[in-house]
Amino acid sequence: MSETPLLVRDVPEEALLARIFPLLPAAPTTLVGPGDDCAVVAAPDGRYVVSTDVLVEDRHFRRAWSTGYDVGWRAAVQNLADVVSMGARPAALVVSLVMPGDLPVEWVTGLARGLAAACTPVGAAVVGGDLSGGEQVVVAVTVHGDLEGRAPVLRSGARRGDVVALAGTVGRSAAGLALLEAGQPDAALTQAYLRPDPPLAAGPLAADAGATAMMDVSDGLLRDAGRIARASGVQLDLASASLDGDRTSLADAARTVAAAGGAEPGDAEDRRTVVDDWVLAGGEDHALLATFPPGTALPAPFRVVGAVTAPDGSPGVRVDGVAPHRRTTGWDHFGPEA
Repeated sequence: MSETPLLVRDVPEEALLARIFPLLPAAPTTLVGPGDDCAVVAAPDGRYVVSTDVLVEDRHFRRAWSTGYDVGWRAAVQNLADVVSMGARPAALVVSLVMPGDLPVEWVTGLARGLAAACTPVGAAVVGGDLSGGEQVVVAVTVHGDLEGRAPVLRSGARRGDVVALAGTVGRSAAGLALLEAGQPDAALTQAYLRPDPPLAAGPLAADAGATAMMDVSDGLLRDAGRIARASGVQLDLASASLDGDRTSLADAARTVAAAGGAEPGDAEDRRTVVDDWVLAGGEDHALLATFPPGTALPAPFRVVGAVTAPDGSPGVRVDGVAPHRRTTGWDHFGPEA
């Protein structure tokens, strides 16, 4: 007989926090950590970059697919990626958790372990937060980053003649989600969705190398490239051949998704269309998209995927010289993917 799990409603808040606090990572810049009304964090640079993001159950994740560890990892990574895309080093996270009373305590401690596992390699601490009751799980994270004397890398700095470069992969998270929805999880691709692992260390390196603009690919390559283009008043021309490596591992996944839906796997052209949608419009890989002056020695693992040109009309994105006409161009929280 399996043991009945301990639920959140069975544990006083202070006792629950006593289980969580020892699992959270600290950092040298943490002067006062969890346990007081506020944390105190050193700011050696005199400035902080700050961002916040939220994960909502049944919109951003499903507990049927995701462990607490998975959600903690994702919540941390999507915020850490925002910080490094500004050229900063992640320093401290504050995490608020809304949860129903029937949530197992083990899920909550798993969330703390996932946060710690994602934060520890980049030297970031979890310095506090809040707990509240609610009908579904909501994880809200605010992250602070240290520029360490660098100028922040904005979306608005791309200039004509720059190269467009990408660090990390695109399409794998979207393929992993599609496989989960089809009931055909694949170990590697499902992992890419549940626990994205972008090259976070490459962000500050890109800033040091002279990146003129940068952001993480959270809502799809086309949509996020378009944001840089519009902010900078330029056109980003992407070369599809530079993304062939991202496509290679996804062809079998497209066949599996089609078959699981009761459809014929389709011909090669159909599969290429599905794969292109994942690569060009799939989000949540959190790869780093940046522009650099021509001739820059790109830091690893950045690779050239295009060029910055003067806009032919409104600023935007082209793929192989053509404005993309796709079923979707990325994620939009409040409207159709268009």
